Amino acid sequence: MKNIVRIWLALTMCFGLTSQELMAQEADSLKKYEAPVVAQDTLKKYQDSVASPAKQPFFKSKAFRATIIPSILIAYGLSTIKDNGIYSSYDAQRDIQRHFPNFQTKIDNPLLIAPYVELAAANLFNIKSNHDFLNTTILILKAEAIFGLTVFALKRTTNQVRPNGENDQSMPSGHTAQAFLAASILNSELKHKSPWYGIGAYTIATSVGAFRMLNNKHWQSDVFVGAGIGMLSSHLAYLSHRNRWGRKPSIVQLSPTYIYGVPGFAFSMNLDDYRNRKRTPVASYDYSLN
Repeated sequence: MKNIVRIWLALTMCFGLTSQELMAQEADSLKKYEAPVVAQDTLKKYQDSVASPAKQPFFKSKAFRATIIPSILIAYGLSTIKDNGIYSSYDAQRDIQRHFPNFQTKIDNPLLIAPYVELAAANLFNIKSNHDFLNTTILILKAEAIFGLTVFALKRTTNQVRPNGENDQSMPSGHTAQAFLAASILNSELKHKSPWYGIGAYTIATSVGAFRMLNNKHWQSDVFVGAGIGMLSSHLAYLSHRNRWGRKPSIVQLSPTYIYGVPGFAFSMNLDDYRNRKRTPVASYDYSLN
């Protein structure tokens, strides 16, 4: 039992160090609806001037923040394939088999969706997430699509044999990728309420990766690459979510009618709303990293 705790803690520390850094960088990205800052020209009393935004260094850009942590995880995983690296996948598998030769559990399967269950439960208790139900659903579907296509393509092209020799679909770990994707979504939506939501979600995701290795289903490299893919899929979904669905009524409306016994459709257009939108440009929402 002491050996199990020791291995689990070691794997948790590996992921925990990166997940804590990720959660720290997410703190500034939760204010998604703030309007752009407009500088006032104090020398002109009757005229506002918009200051041109200063060019930010590349390491503060959305793209950099979206990819840096997943890239580190993926790069480390790739560097430990087979017998490569300081502590290779073969080294990790040999140590696990020495201490836990008959370890088996199926708890890693239900843990896949545990962060989603946590998110649903929070909304049932009126703990509001950053997005409404519709937009959260769209974000999840986009992230799942990116994750599914990426994992499927890599499994088909890498042909990495599992440690137990079951098949050649080892790289990357789909279980780990799914768990980290869900954890990243949950942390994005509820971090503004409490950091413990994200801590709990990433702990669950880390446990899934550890159990996949303890079950002899995946190499160390598979787990780290899967964790990076899961996070990256979530980040790309948020970066591509530029429009909030369901926020504005449509200018053009089409509705069914029934006049003098004749069915048809009525077409209407709200010209006042159209003119107001033309005069007042809508500020774009900042869907930055989760």
